[in-house]
Amino acid sequence: MQQIKVKIVNKSANALPQYSTAESAGMDIRASLSEPVTLMPLQRALIPTGLFIELPSGFECQIRPRSGLALKKGISVLNTPGTIDADYRGEIGIILINLSNEPFVVNNGERIAQMVIKEYVKAELVQVDVLDDTERGAGGFGHTGVK
Repeated sequence: MQQIKVKIVNKSANALPQYSTAESAGMDIRASLSEPVTLMPLQRALIPTGLFIELPSGFECQIRPRSGLALKKGISVLNTPGTIDADYRGEIGIILINLSNEPFVVNNGERIAQMVIKEYVKAELVQVDVLDDTERGAGGFGHTGVK
């Protein structure tokens, strides 16, 4: 498993994000709030974290929902996955949405999302008039059937 160093500034009163287990891909991120935020059903809000990161060139940070929060409370990250580019130096903010029928209160220090650091490649787009054929062709959106 490859490891990289990521510089981080923590202006919150919370601990740094960390992996929960040895094989976890994501680190839990906590809300940094001066007072609780209530999300009504179908409401969204930008939740601050107090975290600022400096990623190495060629890496991004993906912000993803926490599965337990999504299943148990109907809370998700709206722009899943959110992308933090290597040249962004602002505060990490999490766009949460309440997809449940009940109000949800976000408290300071609550684990609201997870971040995954991923390496990426740059693509050079080459404009052509025709694409090579494949067995699948243009089939999509359930073209292989239900079972």
